[in-house]
Amino acid sequence: MNLKNTLSALLSSVIFVAQAQQPKISNVWVSDLGNGTYKNPVLHADYSDPDACRVGNDFYMIASSFDAVPGLPILHSNDLVNWKLIGHALKRQPPFDHFSKTQHGNGVWAPAIRYHKGEFYIYYPDPDFGIYLTKAKNPTGPWSTPVLVEGGKGLIDPCPFWDEDGQAYLAHGWAGSRAGIKSILTIKKMNPEGTAVLDEGVIVYDGHEKDPTVEGPKMYKRNGYYYLFAPAGGVATGWQLVLRSKNVYGPYERKVVMSQGNTPINGPHQGAWVDTPSGEHWFLHFQDKGVYGRVVHLQPMTWANDWPVIGTDKDGDGEPVVSYKKPNVGKTYPVITPPESDEFNTIQLGLQWQWQANPKGTWHTTSNLGFLRLYSDKIPDEAKNYWDVPNLLMQKFPAESFTATTKLTFSPNPKLENEKTGLIIMGKSYASVGLKSSKNGEVSLVYTVCKKASDKAPEEETVIGKVEKGKPVYLRVNVSQGGKCQFSYSTDGERFTDCSGVFTAEVGMWIGTKMGIFCTRATQINDSGYADFDWFRVTP
Repeated sequence: MNLKNTLSALLSSVIFVAQAQQPKISNVWVSDLGNGTYKNPVLHADYSDPDACRVGNDFYMIASSFDAVPGLPILHSNDLVNWKLIGHALKRQPPFDHFSKTQHGNGVWAPAIRYHKGEFYIYYPDPDFGIYLTKAKNPTGPWSTPVLVEGGKGLIDPCPFWDEDGQAYLAHGWAGSRAGIKSILTIKKMNPEGTAVLDEGVIVYDGHEKDPTVEGPKMYKRNGYYYLFAPAGGVATGWQLVLRSKNVYGPYERKVVMSQGNTPINGPHQGAWVDTPSGEHWFLHFQDKGVYGRVVHLQPMTWANDWPVIGTDKDGDGEPVVSYKKPNVGKTYPVITPPESDEFNTIQLGLQWQWQANPKGTWHTTSNLGFLRLYSDKIPDEAKNYWDVPNLLMQKFPAESFTATTKLTFSPNPKLENEKTGLIIMGKSYASVGLKSSKNGEVSLVYTVCKKASDKAPEEETVIGKVEKGKPVYLRVNVSQGGKCQFSYSTDGERFTDCSGVFTAEVGMWIGTKMGIFCTRATQINDSGYADFDWFRVTP
């Protein structure tokens, strides 16, 4: 190769890498309005139970992930409006054998993140095993192996706090389903390292009378007051409660600082108080939007008589804002959103993807091939449908209305039948469009609906027609307001044919609906077939 061609090839490589590193902005939801204001939610995706902290000019946010792996997503922002997904603190979820199977609604519940003595601390609860701690000096990792700070059932929603004298505390709530009691908040002493609880703690607030289902305490200190910010009243209908006391163990005064009021934002609560370097105060919280999950809102926050008011002040009570001026962080930062589409052009999957259990190393490969290869894996013997299939590769709904399209080529193992691959919308009921192999080597295009999948109901499968083996197929789902899903397919990527009927998406267990791709088989032999996904694109 001569020098000119070498330089040309080098330049092309640099341009490709630069393009690959460019932040991908969502085509379906952007909170930043580009005129100094933003609209809520700042994240129209299921980042439930958000918590956040500030380190210098950087904000970091985490959220519940339940049984999805990798778990504990970590997002970064410089202005609290534009968020980038930068990694996960849990690459696999312990106990590893337990989470090798689907565990709907179990796993990582509401976590907390704090920066202490040069390290990031994440405390997360597993309601069946206890409260764990994982640490890192860099928010992108590596994160330490989780340490069990306190074992036990029903311990949920932990938040650490280090007082001025160095004493460490852990505030947490209780899950009635495991502990046999709820609507109370407990504060316990920890060792200075924050790695172990030292006592049984003190119940500092009982919400049975005024604040049923109080949970999720976040602990802070300001002007000599200890504060517990806690949600109450239930996920979809609750309010934001703040408790304060001059003594860490109370008694605590009570005040509701934000509720729905006359706004369309139901159940605004559970989140994080952060300040900016300029001295402003803000609050991140969720709103339960059904099939879209618990989406994240940003509210202005002020102080009056040492009580916070979150959102707009309505005679001392806070109501959430639908839009507002962006936080004053000293400069304007570029628009950025979490990823949705994936061209599968690098060795790593996009950070938006999660499995439904701890993955096996044989489920997929990218290997810089320019596509994602999913190898078929046997459906568990106990699975009645895909509700209990672990190797579903999925991501969150990113907006109220959007279209997801993928291009794939199916190469089933000729010694197997009933290998299946495709595009799926997953919840307590689910639907998919995909390809299925038969004993005679033919490949059929099939549309599948499973209503009441979480109750072990069987699938209803409709064969649409035959497709030529080894030829690419395009699968699509159009999601409209209310989670109405219209599946379609194409053999040329231009003319799409609708599958019969519209499927209405349903929530999962404590999560919104997910969309994704899969490759499965019904029987086990010494090898598998596979499906090559060229890309997955989310468009309006």
